[in-house]
This record gives sequence, C-alpha cells and structure tokens, in this order.
Amino acid sequence: MGLLSLGTPLEWSESRQYNDHVRKNGIEQLLYIFQAANGRKNDPLLWGDEIEYIMCKIDDAGRNAVLAVDDDDVLGALNTEDEGICQAHNTSFHPEYGRYMIEATPARPYTGFMNNYVEENMSERRAIVDSKLEPRGVELLSLAAFPRMGCPDFTDLSNVWDHHNSASRSLYLPDEIINRHARFPTLTANIRTRRGEKVCMNVPMYKDKRTPDHDDTVFVRDWFTIEDKEGPLASKPGHIYMDSMGFGMGCSCLQLTFQAPTIDKARYLYDSLVNFAPIFLAATAASPAFKGWLADQDVRWNVISGAVDDRTPYERSTEPVLPEHNNGNGKSLNENPLRIPKSRYSAVDLYLGGNSFFDRKFNDTDVPVNQEVLERLQTNDIFPMDFDLARHFSHLFIRDPLVVFQERVDQDNKHSTDHFENIQSTNWQTLRFKPPTQEATPDNKKCPGWRVEFRPMEIHLTDFENAAYANFIYLIVECLLTFSDDINAYVPMSEVWKNMETAHRRDAVLNEDFYWKVGFDTEGTRKSSFKEIFHDPKSGIFSKFIDRILVYKGFVASSWVELKKSDDPAHLRLYYYLKLISDRATGALPTTARFLREFILKHPDYKEDSRLTPVINYDMLKLASRLTHLDDADGELKKFFGEEIVQFLK
Repeated sequence: MGLLSLGTPLEWSESRQYNDHVRKNGIEQLLYIFQAANGRKNDPLLWGDEIEYIMCKIDDAGRNAVLAVDDDDVLGALNTEDEGICQAHNTSFHPEYGRYMIEATPARPYTGFMNNYVEENMSERRAIVDSKLEPRGVELLSLAAFPRMGCPDFTDLSNVWDHHNSASRSLYLPDEIINRHARFPTLTANIRTRRGEKVCMNVPMYKDKRTPDHDDTVFVRDWFTIEDKEGPLASKPGHIYMDSMGFGMGCSCLQLTFQAPTIDKARYLYDSLVNFAPIFLAATAASPAFKGWLADQDVRWNVISGAVDDRTPYERSTEPVLPEHNNGNGKSLNENPLRIPKSRYSAVDLYLGGNSFFDRKFNDTDVPVNQEVLERLQTNDIFPMDFDLARHFSHLFIRDPLVVFQERVDQDNKHSTDHFENIQSTNWQTLRFKPPTQEATPDNKKCPGWRVEFRPMEIHLTDFENAAYANFIYLIVECLLTFSDDINAYVPMSEVWKNMETAHRRDAVLNEDFYWKVGFDTEGTRKSSFKEIFHDPKSGIFSKFIDRILVYKGFVASSWVELKKSDDPAHLRLYYYLKLISDRATGALPTTARFLREFILKHPDYKEDSRLTPVINYDMLKLASRLTHLDDADGELKKFFGEEIVQFLK
C-alpha cells in the first residue's frame, strides 16, 4: 500500500511546511522519468495480480470469529526465514494497512496468457501462508470486508481500550489494528488532522421489519475534547456510521497491473478500461455488511473513499461538523484552497488521451487542476508534455503529501521518485497510470516500463474465482492492445461517474442499467443491463472481446462456449472461468454479496433487524472457510457455484 520508506514520518503540523517542496520536486522527478524513458518501445505484455487476505480466529467452542491482529509477525517470517520457499514458488508477500492483513503477489510477473498458472500461483501463495498460520489456529480468508469490524470484541486482542487511540480517535477501532510500520498510524492521524475532523462514512442501512431508524451504536465519549462529540452530528438517520480509516483501508480487493508496449499504448489502455471499472466493481460485488449491520449496498468502494477523505470542509463545500473545527483559518490548510468534488480515493477523473479516438469532449466533468504544475509540465526544457497528459498529473497534484519522512525531504530528482510517488500513490483511483523510474531507459528492459493498474474489483473467497476474473481482465487487455486501431471504448466521463454510483446499489447486476457503448466502432452510449453489457453481439464484453481474442490466439473454439468441447485442460478451465463470470453477470449465479446476504437473512439467529450477531458472523465465516477450501459437505458449494462448475472443480 503506497510508499513504505524507512525513516521518521512527520506529523501534519511538521510536514505541511514541505507540501510545496514535495509537489515541486515530485514534478521534476516525473519530468526526468519521461526524459529517461523517451523512445522506449516494444515492451512485452507482462502482468500480475495483488490479493489481500485477512487473518481470522474462529472459536468453534464459543461460536465466535474475530480478526487475528496479534499474528502479524508471520509476514516478517515469510520475508526472512521463508524467503527461499517464496522465491521457489514465485510468491511475494507485503504489508497492508491492517495488522491482520497480508498482501500476496507473484514474485515475477506473468508473461502473456497463462490461464492455469495464475490459479496455481494464487493457490501456492495461500498454501504457504496457511502453513504458517494453521499451527496457531489462524484462518486465512480472502474476504472483502470483515462483517463485524468495529463491534465489541471484534479482534483477538484484550485491553485495547485501556488507553487512548490517538491516531484515529475512532469510537470503534483501536489503533492496534493498524500496521506497525510508522507510515500507517501517521497516515491515519495526518488524514484526520488535515481534514479538521474525523473521517466519516455513512452507508445506507438495509431496511428490514425491525431495523432501527438510526445506527444505535453511535455514542459520545470523553477521551478527545472535540472528536468525541462528532458521532451524533456526523451520523445520518438510516445509515451505518463509521469514523476511521481502518473501516476502508482494512477491506480487501483484487488488483491487476499490466505493462503496455509503449507509453501511447499505456495511455490508450488506461482510457479504454475507465468504463470497465464500475462495471467490474458491480460484477464482483462481495461486501454486504459493515460494522455488524447489513448494508443497502453490495460493495466496499465508497467506504474506502470516505476513509481516506482528507478534504477540509471548505474543500468539500460543507460546514464543519462542529464550530470548533476550523483549522485555524475557517477554510483550509492549503495556502490556495480549491473546491474539490471528490475524495482522493475515487473513480478516474480524466482521460489521458493521445490517440485518434480521443476527443476532449469526453472529459466533461468539473475537475480542478494545479495551474502551476500544469504550466510547468507543458513548458520546460526537460520533457514538455502534451496538454491532456499534463492535465492528468496536474489534477493529481492538487493534493497534499500525506506522509513526509524527515530523512527523505531532500532528494536527487534525477535518480529518486519518492516525492512523485508520495502524491501519485495516495491518489487511489479506479485505475492508476504508472510511470517507471529514471532507470527505465529504452535499452534497460530489466526495469518495468509504462504500466496500468486496474483497481476496482472486490476480492473473492476462492482462488478459482480470483483467477477467473484476473484471466478475464487479461484477455480484455490483450484484445484492446491487439486491436487498438479499431476499438473505441470512450464514453463521457460524467457517465462513468454515474456508473460508479449505480455499481454500489444492492443487486446492481440484476436490477440496474449502466451507461455502455452502443458499439465499439461508434461514439454512442445507451443504458444497458448487465446481460446486454456482457452478451450483446455488438458491444457485449464476451462477444466483442473474448471471442475475438480466442480466434486471434488460435484457440480451437470460435466462441467461448465452444471451449467446453476442447480436449485441452487449459481451454476447459477457461470455459469455466468465463461461465462463472457470465452466470453471475446475468443472475444465473449469485454474486458473493447476494449469497452472503441471503445466508444472513435466513440465519435462525437473525431477528429481522439488520444486525449481524456474533453467532451469525461465526457461522458466516465458517461458511466462507468451507467455500474457500471447496468443501461441499453441506451442499453450499452447489448453491454458490452451480452444479456444473462444482462437478468440474471436483
């Protein structure tokens, strides 16, 4: 997660004096990157995935399940004493925001379409971590959101409330859940301090017969003079109230990164995937509950967005929750305050352009920019950028750096990228355009080139599911890059933003229409159902992309459904990957969010009040564990995957 520099992170009161210094030098570093990589081409389509796991302890005797926060030393062991095993299996493990979290990636990127190997690598990662956790009685799950995070006793730690949680000042989350690396608690505190009040997420509550009209877990405390008064004022009727970065950054996801052959192809790929992002957020929905409540939405995205929203009330065009929150000047901690319409964790804001299909009319939203940065990027003697690319970076650089390390204030801009990454890596959008480093000269192919990160998807319980979505997105990417001369994926950015709102709605794959292309050889859009988006002969993802790439790659099938007839095990597995995605997109199979929601609603301990009791949570995590290990002892796997896929997986 972001830039993990070694050193002493500065609190906001100290670091803000370096805001302009970081921005100015970050832009100089960016220019030297472009200068060094100028002319780089013919890079292979390398790619990889990131999976975020959570560690849980499941107490069968007490019928309780909690987050395993006190076993974070496992990550250190994986990167020291088990380093040889990890390298032998092409696996790599990294820290994440929560002490109970482990991020896992392949140690070396995939080379092209690898089908079965992606799932094998994911399974090896899980097996390696499981071997460390099983003796401790800890369960590793790829669960998008822990349903009772923030409820009483939701961790395996005791006495966490016998001192004050000064970083987040949350009513619900102790600071002990935060990764021990100094960056993470500092990031938490600096977001809160810059914002001028605690972060605030209000997620609509699922309405049942006995659901209260407000979140009755909100209370007033007397630890922190100002922040402890916020809850009753910041929470909204009919919503689940959350007040800490951990509620968002403590969620898990599946992310993919692709190296494009050139910078122009990377820009095209980024733009082409922009409207795929909200579609795949909805398609992978897996988050029906937060803080012990059923939510009236199915995904985690807006929770994370609120969790890192460091905008001041002035920047958000709102009033402070309390009059005492004025940051000393009544407006903003910025010297030149802007009105900023969105959190730094949001949908993509601007297309990059740089291809024949792009027209600036597609950037039809009000997006503020840093005018000084915009001018510098276009007018310099290092590497003058075109307007559209400069506008993208100048928009990112309206933000302040959130964590500045004392030892890294002064850097060599020709050889370091830390200042640039300080801003770049804390703009968490649905896609990230990733420049290389200054070492990425045209002749140095050992250094990664121009990459695009696809970030919206929710994590799934099984390696089969995660591999299915990873391989599917790869096929879309390969098709886009292969046929970039005739695939026009542009839609107005305003429609992308609307699609992100729609993607949050409960059962969006069943009940909602999204803006989608009429055809990929035209500029028109229309409101389309998921069935149309995935199966329309002209613009559907399956028919337009998958069938085309199968023919191009020389598969025996001319259609994805014909893969089932193949004698090649890799082709057959691809068929079932695509069948899973297709069936979920059309409602033939439930999304993970719907499956878990139905389990909660039918649980004998459920009182029709939208609450997840500890017993419901325990039984649901036991279910998640059985599904993870493809255990169909109770017939749940068939309800989850359908008879045909289960028979294949056996």
